Amino acid sequence: MKTFAGVAALCAFAAVGAHAETSVKVLRPESNSPDLQQFWQDVIAEYEAAHPDVDVEIEYFASEAYKTKLPTMLQSDARPDLIYSWAGLTLVDQVEAGLVQDISDALEQDYLDSFSPGALAAFSDGDAIYGLPMTARLVVFFANEELTGKAGIDLAAITTWQDFLDAVATLKEAGITPLVAGGKDKWPLHFYYSYMLLREGGAEAIRAAMEGDDAGFESAPFLAAGEKMAQLAALDPFQPGVLSTSAEQGNTMFGEGKGAFLLMGDWAYTQTIGVDQGDLLEGQLKILPFPAIEGGAGDPGATLGGINGYAVTAGAPPEAVDFLKFLVNAEHQRLGAQKGLFVPVMQGTGEAIQVPFTQEINAMIEASPEHQIFLDQFLGASVGGTINDISAELVSGDVTPEDAAARIQEAWDFR
Repeated sequence: MKTFAGVAALCAFAAVGAHAETSVKVLRPESNSPDLQQFWQDVIAEYEAAHPDVDVEIEYFASEAYKTKLPTMLQSDARPDLIYSWAGLTLVDQVEAGLVQDISDALEQDYLDSFSPGALAAFSDGDAIYGLPMTARLVVFFANEELTGKAGIDLAAITTWQDFLDAVATLKEAGITPLVAGGKDKWPLHFYYSYMLLREGGAEAIRAAMEGDDAGFESAPFLAAGEKMAQLAALDPFQPGVLSTSAEQGNTMFGEGKGAFLLMGDWAYTQTIGVDQGDLLEGQLKILPFPAIEGGAGDPGATLGGINGYAVTAGAPPEAVDFLKFLVNAEHQRLGAQKGLFVPVMQGTGEAIQVPFTQEINAMIEASPEHQIFLDQFLGASVGGTINDISAELVSGDVTPEDAAARIQEAWDFR
């Protein structure tokens, strides 16, 4: 096994061990979790021991670098064989460009039947299957109960958006930073906009906009989501320098007790504030669903997150598919669940979850009436990038809700 740390992007895969006849090259975003890194090392070592003619190489990039470099790498002669994917229209665009391949002929029906139907559908188009799901992801509010307790806030009483705004104001009065976020990377702020949109109009509003119904992306739910973002920003709730703070730095700041709330995906638990560091877990860390918005048409139980996995690139050898099937098998799904590394997507494997945090995340996903994939992936790279941009600009006050909605519509029209 070879590992690379995000350098020499276009040639990092060029050197292949002489002992192996076939190389399988995996590209994924970097993880700060030693437990997850060890999981990968163990799976690769196990596979290579059983397949001595195959050398599995894995390269990591920081999340934003991954998204930026991936299109170029897919067009190069040194393209990876397996790529981390958030599915959505980003994957559809890769399919239409001929950058990923249909692997359905290599997958047995019994194996396919072991997946939760919704998870497998994220990587499918009709009978064609372009990759395999591996994890379910969920965006929630992480809360530091010690800080909220100092301000006299009852977390259980935060059920509506107004309740949350009141909590923000109370924290500021107590001299506590209410929210931390990695605004430099923008996508952490798009979680706010996305959830507000889900609460205002539901997933139906997103689908209607995609189909061109009503006013498209300039319809009332999109405008209302922008207004709610501006309303929040007017309270100055974030840490100083929010727009110069990376996602990883924001997670770390929360883990260090520098803010009361963090809206982030469940992966932040193992990355910076959970299993690996743990200082915040001694009775301090709580998670909350995004609150309901009074008068909103969306289901208040709807969730935002992802069905994440790996797509197989065009021209990848059969061994790439074989390794992917090995990576995503019931044994490894249960192992990841048991260690609290992720919520698995194979049926029956969630029973192996032992970490209370992951059990709670799994229960929230299972109870959700609709699980919306991250909008910056669901709507494709160009439209998703625009949503990330306007989310940051709504926080900075550099765009109005009306102009933000118009820019999303324009990006959709010219995608």
